[in-house]
Amino acid sequence: MKRSNLGNIVFIALVILTIIVWIIFPPHREGTENYLRYQIGMTLGSVMIVLMSFSLFLSTRPRWAEPYFGGLDKMYMTHRHTSTSAFLLMFVHIVIVPLHIFDLAIGNYLAIAAFLGLIAIVLPTLAPRIPFLSRLTGQTYEGWKKLHRFIGIFFILGYLHSITVNAPTTKVAINWNQIFVFLGIGSYLYTEIFGRFFKKYVPYIVESVKHPNTSTTEVILRPKKESIRHAHAGQFLFVRFPGRNGLNESHPFTISSAPAENVLRVTIKACGDFTRHLFENLKEGGEAIVEGAYGMFNYKTGGPKQIWVAGGIGVTPFLSFIRDLETDLAHDVDFYYTVRHQEESIFVDEIEGIVKKHPRLKAHIRFSAVHGSLTVEDMVKNAGDDISGHHVYMCGPLPMVQAFEKKFLEHRVPQDNIHYEEFNFR
Repeated sequence: MKRSNLGNIVFIALVILTIIVWIIFPPHREGTENYLRYQIGMTLGSVMIVLMSFSLFLSTRPRWAEPYFGGLDKMYMTHRHTSTSAFLLMFVHIVIVPLHIFDLAIGNYLAIAAFLGLIAIVLPTLAPRIPFLSRLTGQTYEGWKKLHRFIGIFFILGYLHSITVNAPTTKVAINWNQIFVFLGIGSYLYTEIFGRFFKKYVPYIVESVKHPNTSTTEVILRPKKESIRHAHAGQFLFVRFPGRNGLNESHPFTISSAPAENVLRVTIKACGDFTRHLFENLKEGGEAIVEGAYGMFNYKTGGPKQIWVAGGIGVTPFLSFIRDLETDLAHDVDFYYTVRHQEESIFVDEIEGIVKKHPRLKAHIRFSAVHGSLTVEDMVKNAGDDISGHHVYMCGPLPMVQAFEKKFLEHRVPQDNIHYEEFNFR
């Protein structure tokens, strides 16, 4: 069993175990009409609580759990899957155990409040372009995050519904469910209230703001006192800039500096509301609040022959890789950096200067408007027509990564040898 899959396997096992508990210790049957329907509905409601508690737990961004999922970016993919599954099960639960709107029991009204609240939060995520839904978030990431902060409240309302509604009871199954209720509520309170007391957020000063091209910002951050733990090159952090209108919202960015540096460098492309506002307004001297570092995108765990592929701003983890080369590189690496136009590229002179010092590192800078689009066939040819033993590291736009992954698999690169950051989770 791969260690990086263990977290998902444990989650799936606990869902299955929850169903088994409700089968072995069913609700009391006496005096209950439509008993089987109620048992199935209550079981699904219990599974919903388990899945939502997982989502709330993963929202705390526990660094210790990263090895069991393959990194925080993969944990966010699990978070999406568990949240979506719980959301869909909610509709099935309602179909099996209908809401009695005109029943004055408080449990029914709690269910309605939880149901409508979760719809208001989850649907804009699943269908952001529907006009009346997009108005809930203002069509911005910041608006979505503010709305998302209420999900724990509706989780609590859903739990209160489960213990106040008039339904058959079973002590063993309900007590089993309480474990996940406490996990979910505790995770929500930690995220919204108590996390700040555990040195999770570290203050930095914006020492320098540079613009290496017309759409990119390089921010250099110096710690006020202690620094975050930057374990290896290729990780990312969350940062916000309090006191700056429109910038006091935490966003994830790859660290482009080496772990040994006494400052943090993040290189940010202006491609959304927040990053465009940052490009235009961030000034040196202000405060930054940093959380991290996260991620397991680490070439040092790969084999002796490697291919690195960077698309656009996806070059940032590779900048951290090469800036970390204090001694000779222990791998044979072909590093491909592709952008459409030359003026979109960043730090090319620095990359070429570092390459000259490390003969095992070969850089291939490609401007697709001039040289044509980069293809896997180009990379295979440069590697000697056989890449089945190579490890591949990719970072860039999701369509590029997905297309290249498919092609690398066709060229017999094992799936376990293909590594990429889930760039789109941001």
